Amino acid sequence: MVRAHRPTPEFADHLRALYDRFPFDRSLADDPISVVRPLALDARRGEIAGIFAATLAIGNTTAIRGAIGRLADAAEGDLGHFIEGTPSAERRRRLRGFQHRWIRGDQLAYLADRLETMYAADETLETVFVGGMKEAGFAGGLDALARRLRGPAAAPGPRPPRGYSQLFPSPLDPTHSPAKRLTLFVRWMVRARYPDLGCWHSVPTGELRVPLDQHVHWIAYNLGLTQRRTRSWATVEEVTGALRQIDPIDPVKFDFVLCHTGISGDCPKERQMSVCGPCAVRPDCRLWRGVRSAVA
Repeated sequence: MVRAHRPTPEFADHLRALYDRFPFDRSLADDPISVVRPLALDARRGEIAGIFAATLAIGNTTAIRGAIGRLADAAEGDLGHFIEGTPSAERRRRLRGFQHRWIRGDQLAYLADRLETMYAADETLETVFVGGMKEAGFAGGLDALARRLRGPAAAPGPRPPRGYSQLFPSPLDPTHSPAKRLTLFVRWMVRARYPDLGCWHSVPTGELRVPLDQHVHWIAYNLGLTQRRTRSWATVEEVTGALRQIDPIDPVKFDFVLCHTGISGDCPKERQMSVCGPCAVRPDCRLWRGVRSAVA
């Protein structure tokens, strides 16, 4: 039986040191939120820019930032007016031919229609999320967002474009999706601390969950924050629970650092003393277990 890997008793101090030393400005330039921030002229525009950007957050960060930029160009720099002041047919015309990975312009136009309908009914994505969270916790909030963005199953009017509903998985779906992009969106909206937007004010930061992308999962697994080898909602809860023991008020403050430690190459995902030597969490890493004393 393989012994579970656990971080050292000093892990909390090591992780805080990694956070304190982290070059946020360097990594912000590579992060999708660097393109979202100029579009978030107020809370409503921040919410709109955030959900579009999170929906497009598939692939490498350079391609994601480019896709958000092309969407902003189609909206003439004002996503708020694009939703609440531009006719649906005009939105479709402007987004014709848009493509980012498997996401198409007709899908984004349908998302714009969903947002327009919601705001016309005096709802926001925040009120939808909070309503779901009151019913079934954080996962329930994500589920409420996913269902509202997908649209009613038997709604009148145009049907969703092919593949549209799959853009909004829920942790309460049978697959128990980690719902990385919606979880990332909620992080952007709730946290007011750099680099996030803080557009929402009714969700405590302590309730947030980690947006579990491949980089965060790989590092979390090798630091012993989870024993799960696959990304699922159970893995999200396990990693977040471990981080909540270190900072119960703001457990996902470490997400940006863990994610960009992987993206930037600060974590090479193999033993390389020239790179790993200065890393504050090297003593806790599975890859260095049993060799720490030899290289200390």
